[in-house]
Amino acid sequence: MTVNMTKGQAISLEKSDGGSLSAVRMGLGWQAAKRRGLFGSRTREIDLDASAVLFAGREPQDVVFFQHLTSNDGSVRHTGDNLVGGVGQGGDDEAILVDLARVPVHIDQIVFTVNSFTGQTFQEVQNAFCRIVDESNGQEMARYTLDGGGQYTAQIMAKVHRVGSGWKMTALGNPANGRTFQDLLPAIIPHL
Repeated sequence: MTVNMTKGQAISLEKSDGGSLSAVRMGLGWQAAKRRGLFGSRTREIDLDASAVLFAGREPQDVVFFQHLTSNDGSVRHTGDNLVGGVGQGGDDEAILVDLARVPVHIDQIVFTVNSFTGQTFQEVQNAFCRIVDESNGQEMARYTLDGGGQYTAQIMAKVHRVGSGWKMTALGNPANGRTFQDLLPAIIPHL
């Protein structure tokens, strides 16, 4: 059963039988918003980029994004860059796989961001979401839908963080501005 998350809501990443998840997929989907023009409605391609920043405390240790598809330790892997989006019906346009069992013990948080590399704002995006899926069975566990557009070019979507011997996911949904994950680091720090 999927939990439709709200901003700030956290869920435990445990299986329904009480066991811990070993691997999850953070999926991102979006569509370009239709615009009215002289020749009717049209869309413009939107290039959103998903990134995962691995933290030890408040210090970034590694990042996974379209130019560095696998973390140095191999525990986090980006499936590849989608330059236009468009699935928007529940499927993922970009995905980041996290092997929770392999994440080094000193990494206590992984923050997922999305940014418009080409600089379009979220006013030009519709049906945007992030979701977390149990990789062992493909079951969607949680979904966070981005409501409304805005004059920002990035979003700090969610974080997966250690709690005792397990993990939790927290929906953040904080707007930010920046073309790359480096631009977003100052905006991420308050959420750690």
